[in-house]
Amino acid sequence: MSTDPEIGTRTTPVIGIIGAGKSGTAIARLALAAGYPVKVAASGSADQTAMMTDIVTPGAVAGTVAQIVDGADIVILAVPLRRFPDLPLEQLAHHVVVDAMNYWPPIDGILPAYEDIDQPSSVLVRDALPAAVRLVKTFNHLGYHQLEDLPRPRGAADRAALAVSGDDPAAVAAAAVLVDRLGFDPVPAGDLAASQVLQPESAIFGTHLDAAGMRRRLADEQQQPDQAA
Repeated sequence: MSTDPEIGTRTTPVIGIIGAGKSGTAIARLALAAGYPVKVAASGSADQTAMMTDIVTPGAVAGTVAQIVDGADIVILAVPLRRFPDLPLEQLAHHVVVDAMNYWPPIDGILPAYEDIDQPSSVLVRDALPAAVRLVKTFNHLGYHQLEDLPRPRGAADRAALAVSGDDPAAVAAAAVLVDRLGFDPVPAGDLAASQVLQPESAIFGTHLDAAGMRRRLADEQQQPDQAA
């Protein structure tokens, strides 16, 4: 995960972010600071989004979902999970897509489709997307304020880690490079079927851990079903 995988033909990938709430704009500011071209789509019109981005994410390009997906190399889903089914999902085909969403009833209310605790929400998100999408789970298990406060240069003693989960190795590698450049140590967390360890109420959720601490915590979490058997 130390070298950039090939994404398109650009030296620096274009990041498209769907969602202009606190997490989406926090990620956008980090990506802009790291030198990425960033495009943002929100629930309002493109003009409304442009006025908002001029204030909270200056330098980002605002547009509709179709406009920001077109030309983006990595698309980040940062909308409330209840809004995910309303997105034009077919437009995400042939992209690396990062799922930064959470199923959190205090925020989303009860969503019956996500109530099965044996099925991580990202598996259901993956199954709703076109087959050509390569989905990765990350950025979801730290709060927006942590995403902005914790980034550190590579090698810093207090650098926080972000878990990265996905089924496609190249997509996981691409997301890991993004995580690293935004100021966090990427730690592999298995495939999407194992991504429950990133969800709310898990042992890593909302917790500042370094890479070694993240690996230990993930190992402990992944061993629990075997211990209970």
